[in-house]
Amino acid sequence: MRQGDLVTRRSYGGDIVFKIHEIRQQVAVLRGVEMRLLADAPLQDLEAAPQFDPFQYTIPDHPKWMEAMRRTQATQASAAAPGGPWPAQAPAAPSAAYFELPGKVLHLDGDPNYLRKCMTLYGELRVPAEGYYVAEANMADALYRLLPQVQPDIVVVTGHDGILKQRSPGDISQLSSYKNSHNFVKAVRAARQYEKSRDALTIIAGACQSHFEALLQAGANFASSPGRVLIHALDPLCVAAKVAFTPIRETVNIVDVIGLTHSGLEGLGGIESRGSYRRGVPRIPYLTQK
Repeated sequence: MRQGDLVTRRSYGGDIVFKIHEIRQQVAVLRGVEMRLLADAPLQDLEAAPQFDPFQYTIPDHPKWMEAMRRTQATQASAAAPGGPWPAQAPAAPSAAYFELPGKVLHLDGDPNYLRKCMTLYGELRVPAEGYYVAEANMADALYRLLPQVQPDIVVVTGHDGILKQRSPGDISQLSSYKNSHNFVKAVRAARQYEKSRDALTIIAGACQSHFEALLQAGANFASSPGRVLIHALDPLCVAAKVAFTPIRETVNIVDVIGLTHSGLEGLGGIESRGSYRRGVPRIPYLTQK
């Protein structure tokens, strides 16, 4: 077994495909290929999986939420068309037309393969986004620099996480029982120092088995994982895209959006939050965003 190999764990019945991130004294540090899980296992517990280039690997789209997002966008476009229902208090003139400003996303990801796929899907969904591959331990420092530069409406801080094997029995209340939750908490706090209002800046944080309560207390609007379960690589993007296309005058339907994710309410939760989608007049042929 070498660094970069794709493997499964015999002791878990080969349920998840991992990439070997590094090897430390006959113990492999593993990162999930589809799940945002960070794990470790003895080399003798590993079994080779079919080998492919993770950077070329296409994480399967989640048709349920992709289709739902496209329906949302179609509804928004219909409402913005000449004679559409917005603004309600003043019927649109026959020649009136509107332009769209979905919320802008700043996405920090601890996995370059996940980041690449997420950025492709943001583009397909017409969500303005900037993405950066940043190790989880460096995310707080990166946000101090990037937030004033990018000025996003939505921040995603995600990567890999997991509950440590070596911890006090049954104790999952302490941040020290998690591999990266403390780094995500630091990142959320850094973002909240930049913008205190949860309406002005929506924060989506966490990965597999992350400390949900600590992330919310630090200032996240949405976080993983209430049930300490695995979440899919695209689940944070699903929530971010929904916030980006929910009108600013409305709140995001938490149950509906999380119901679209792979992991559901066991994997992601949150608090009532405003959308970031705006319309403007008149329609302009080109709109340059910062």
